[in-house]
Amino acid sequence: MDIGVNLTLRLTCHSWVASVGFQRTDGYSIERVPMAGDTRKKLKLDGRSLSVDDLAAISRGEVSLSLAPGARKRVLASRRVVDEVLDSDRVSYGINTGFGRFCNVQIDKDKTRKLQLNLIRSHGAGVGDPLPPEVVRLALAFRANALAHGYSGVRPEVIDLLIDLYNQDVLPWIPSEGSVGASGDLAPLAHLAQVLIGEGRALVSGKWISASRALGKCSLEPLQLQAKEGLALINGVQISSALLARALIDARSLTAAADVIAALSIESLLGSLTPFDGRIHEVRNHRGQGEVARNIRKLMRGSKIVASHADCGRVQDPYSLRCVPQVHGAVRDAIEWVEGVLVTEINSATDNPLVFPAEGDVLSGGNFHGAPIGYAADLLAIVLTDLGSISERRTERLTNPDHSGLPAFLSADEGFESGWMLAQVTAAALVSKNKVLSHPASVDSISTSAATEDHVSMSTHAADKAGQIARATCRVLGIEMLVALDAIEYRRPLHSGKVLEKNISWMREQLPVRSGDRDLNDELERAARMVAGGTLPVGGR
Repeated sequence: MDIGVNLTLRLTCHSWVASVGFQRTDGYSIERVPMAGDTRKKLKLDGRSLSVDDLAAISRGEVSLSLAPGARKRVLASRRVVDEVLDSDRVSYGINTGFGRFCNVQIDKDKTRKLQLNLIRSHGAGVGDPLPPEVVRLALAFRANALAHGYSGVRPEVIDLLIDLYNQDVLPWIPSEGSVGASGDLAPLAHLAQVLIGEGRALVSGKWISASRALGKCSLEPLQLQAKEGLALINGVQISSALLARALIDARSLTAAADVIAALSIESLLGSLTPFDGRIHEVRNHRGQGEVARNIRKLMRGSKIVASHADCGRVQDPYSLRCVPQVHGAVRDAIEWVEGVLVTEINSATDNPLVFPAEGDVLSGGNFHGAPIGYAADLLAIVLTDLGSISERRTERLTNPDHSGLPAFLSADEGFESGWMLAQVTAAALVSKNKVLSHPASVDSISTSAATEDHVSMSTHAADKAGQIARATCRVLGIEMLVALDAIEYRRPLHSGKVLEKNISWMREQLPVRSGDRDLNDELERAARMVAGGTLPVGGR
């Protein structure tokens, strides 16, 4: 089952006149619920202004998109350059030539439209399960925003139809396998583009139907592609970027939750507050490290549990407790860098060739190459794997009586009941799988297109793995949360600080105390959803 948001759709294309709310139903699904009035945030695409804070809302369909007026003017200007090339004797890649190995083959003017159609059809070579709705929404928005930059030579109608698909929740069927991340995400983006020309399939109101029928249901006309437009639709790594954005949404939630959960474990294990003293972190001065230390101090301030063992004689705590600021903080710093890379990418022109209206130039380059996204996704995978790793070590200490001073596996009847024994095993299994997945994809390359594309990024693989790791790490942290919640009951009637107790009360509302051996799956998955949801009262981000 997938921690990522999986939307179950109930609306027809035209019911966006009413606004949309979201409520969780069963499992991880969220259903759209009509609300009075259109309250969706309006987001104007200009190719330059998407922010990391827009990602979650875009993925859930909580915004409505439009093309900014200034962007429309730039788009029209670049299109005029393409038309001028067609009317002249100039040879320009992708406008009146073949693609890839066929770049030196000049195409007659009367065949340029069919050339673009052939491109979309031939490149729809993806395989595997379709990408989930939230990723497709992000991809539609990112592709429209890239074209809105005004350097791709397309007509505004191309961007308008991408926006219409997003706004009316017509989601192209995009197979998940088939991209090497250069010349962009060619195969998956071709499947996205097929719906614009009335071919392929789309998800509408929860059902897969033909693209022609989907467009008809929503009173949309398929595009008649003109010169350059097919190529413009598939150059770039918007699929990789959408996958990374989805992983980043989870990462931002779980890093906030991680500090709260770690504080709960530190209290349960009678850890010291000394390692979180601000003076220690000022002399190293990594921003994330200092931020996490402040979070832990805030969460545990006024703790009666800490005061109860002030004279216990323990000199130092184990690294999984003592080094929380150093590890969690470094994860935060890495995520901040990843956010910067992603925001730059989704606000970039990634087409090839690029059209520069001011000079009338059409220039071939390599902005479609996914190296920046691949590197960022691999780093995200690595740091989230380690965040899960340190979490699992705290869970192990909580369940190990030799380290915790608590009953083995927090069992109320040791030997007769197994308690949290196998939950720790599950956490260990997830962490070990994450370690395999965190091997960087971006160090790989394989030559494609008759060696024309002889170095590729594997950004799609990197971003997909980062998402898998993010969702697994939500589960690992959820397990630690459940175990620590039970462990702290052994420290009662003493209480922690007011802020942490507020978080504990919120957790217990959704994860009430239960006793005895039982099937743990439902509790584990519920805890993972809480981590992924980013709704802890105090997460520190």
